[in-house]
Amino acid sequence: QGQLVQSGGGLVQSGGSLTLSCAGSGFRLDVNAIAWFRQALGKGREGIACISSGDNSTRYTNSVKGRFTVSRDNAKGMVNLQMNSLRPEDTAVYYCTASTFPNYYCSEYTFKVGMDYWGTGTLVNVSS
Repeated sequence: QGQLVQSGGGLVQSGGSLTLSCAGSGFRLDVNAIAWFRQALGKGREGIACISSGDNSTRYTNSVKGRFTVSRDNAKGMVNLQMNSLRPEDTAVYYCTASTFPNYYCSEYTFKVGMDYWGTGTLVNVSS
């Protein structure tokens, strides 16, 4: 219970696009708040995008604002992170995290502590 399965990621050239997906193992993510984090080699974990439960409001860190979009795929019960205009500095292992609270609204605190369940991570490698 509470396992998150990630897909997507891989190698892409600078300026390219990738989509990461986060799904529940045996459960849907229709209503959970979901946040995306990343960790580059030798650096700390960074919260980058979040979609709230309830109103589906979104929040982004400045470095990805305007390039990344987090959204729900209600048909599949998963959450996607669409990443455009990728840069070499976006290279990192990306993680999704989900909240079990029914009314969770994303905040800067979310980007500091994450949520209840974590995916195992997927590598995004952007070449210059």
